[in-house]
Amino acid sequence: MFRNLKRIIIGRPLKTLDEGSQSLSRSKALALLSSDALSSVAYGTESITATLITAGAVALWLQIPIALVILVLLGAIVLSYRQIIHAYPSGGGAYAVASKNWGPKVGLVAGGSLLVDYMLTVAVSASAAADAITAAFPALLHFTVPISIFIILLLTAMNLRGVRESANFLMVPVYFFIVVLTGMLLWGLFQVATGQLPYHAAARIGTDFSGLSVIFVLRAFSSGSSSLTGVEAISNAVPNFRPPKEKHAASTLAMMAIILAAFFAGVTFFSYWLGIQPNGSSTVLSQIASQTFGGHNFGFYLVQLATAMILAVAANTGFSAFPMLALNLARDKYLPHLYMDRGDRLGYSNGILSLSIGAMILTLIFHGSTDNLIPLYAVGVFVPFTLSQSGMIVHWMRNKPKNWLFKATINFVGAFMSAALVVVLFVTRMNHVWPYLIIMPLIMAMFLKIKHHYTSIGAQLRLQYGDQSEELKHHYDGSTVIVLVSGMTRVTAEAVDYARSIGDEIVAMHVSFDTYPEREARIGRQFKEDFPDIRYVDVHTAYRSIIKPVEGFVAKVAKRAHDHNESVTVVIPQFVPKKPWQNILHNQSSFRLRGALSAKDGITIATYYYHLSD
Repeated sequence: MFRNLKRIIIGRPLKTLDEGSQSLSRSKALALLSSDALSSVAYGTESITATLITAGAVALWLQIPIALVILVLLGAIVLSYRQIIHAYPSGGGAYAVASKNWGPKVGLVAGGSLLVDYMLTVAVSASAAADAITAAFPALLHFTVPISIFIILLLTAMNLRGVRESANFLMVPVYFFIVVLTGMLLWGLFQVATGQLPYHAAARIGTDFSGLSVIFVLRAFSSGSSSLTGVEAISNAVPNFRPPKEKHAASTLAMMAIILAAFFAGVTFFSYWLGIQPNGSSTVLSQIASQTFGGHNFGFYLVQLATAMILAVAANTGFSAFPMLALNLARDKYLPHLYMDRGDRLGYSNGILSLSIGAMILTLIFHGSTDNLIPLYAVGVFVPFTLSQSGMIVHWMRNKPKNWLFKATINFVGAFMSAALVVVLFVTRMNHVWPYLIIMPLIMAMFLKIKHHYTSIGAQLRLQYGDQSEELKHHYDGSTVIVLVSGMTRVTAEAVDYARSIGDEIVAMHVSFDTYPEREARIGRQFKEDFPDIRYVDVHTAYRSIIKPVEGFVAKVAKRAHDHNESVTVVIPQFVPKKPWQNILHNQSSFRLRGALSAKDGITIATYYYHLSD
């Protein structure tokens, strides 16, 4: 049943040789990897105005100069990541650049920040999509969190089907959003040019007001910087492109940047021109659509639909980039190796599932509030921006290719502005970003603990060749086999016969309880009649668990066997039902025993399987 359901949701397994068919063209990559960046148009300008309105409507003119600074930062970041794509085509983005040029620990800060940021990407995008849906249908306002969770689950299933299928699915909402928003902005500009959309700004640019201060402007700038999140995703996913990978990735990044810049500038302009003020029931973008199209008509609902769709699928950028970053960290032994395993559809399923679970937890913790998530979201991405761009300066200084000084200057501008923004976020939004100061040390400790474990077991398992190799080999003088007996059944009898084939000394061990003394005595008598040559031991316990009695007995036998230089094997009989669902009808003692005994040193555990026919 589960297998059939899995096939319906995920699809048939793909062969390893089909991997090439999963590579992305530029048009599909733009849909798959730029949805997060493009979707920020729906809330970037709104984040700026929401901060400015606290000083009154007169402060809203500041969104224009703030937007211009953000566009300059976007240019510096995009140029820097184009350089990263060509310099580090194996993917990894900020993690790879920082690790190579600043050292492994700095690279882990970048990698850990992005892992959390991708979870926040999914949580923010799903929450923003839910906000867009409730803006169009206010009756659903109380269902924001369930809608967000549903969107995350839908995207999880889609991504488990593979990169190519998810890209095919995403092309519709992404290109639909591009067409609809382009149409709205062009129609709005035409109306402005012809006087049909008059100037309604609350105050002209340059108007002074009492609340104006550097901190106030910086706070609004840090809020609007959320428009730049998702730009780095393409550099993480270079291996997913068709050859020549670097060229296609760089051109896709340029296309995304041009579209993002045009949309962000256009939305900010109309927000100022129309005097839009943010409110809890209607987003800035929906208000622009309403005034541009003259009310809640077909054009308005088309924009709302396109916005909800792009916000819903924006989370997919995280689903594309998180597994690739986790793969690189796992290769360097900072994450479990299970993140290197490909699923049935050649995607890194464990990374996809980890991201999905993390995003749903964050959505529940923050109650689907984008206002609470975005500042933490921005810190998580601008710390890696700073580390990657400053790392590229070191890269150019070390290698000194042609025009390296110009390239390093671009990276310096991006690194300086990114670092300044991180400082501003901590100064002005500490009440929102403080979790970063707790989360990152915990993630770093986890990375280093995992690395230490892999390094340690690597040293223990490595073969030593030469004169020392003989010292590593065990020379046993005999073998002792312990057969665990729960009752006198066919599986027990066959397990004893198997033990005879591998052991010199066989010990049958049974744990008896006070519940049914006659049954326990009967098992002992029957065993001795059937196997008079096998030593039978009955260990009585006053409790209901067999784990501790078995552990204690095995430890005693193992100590005696080791003193005589004998190997010890514990045989656990287990019958296997014909149908998987029938397993839930039986107790799982064999699984618990294997788990408990596997922690014991110096013993081998063998399971004797008896397959039932019905």
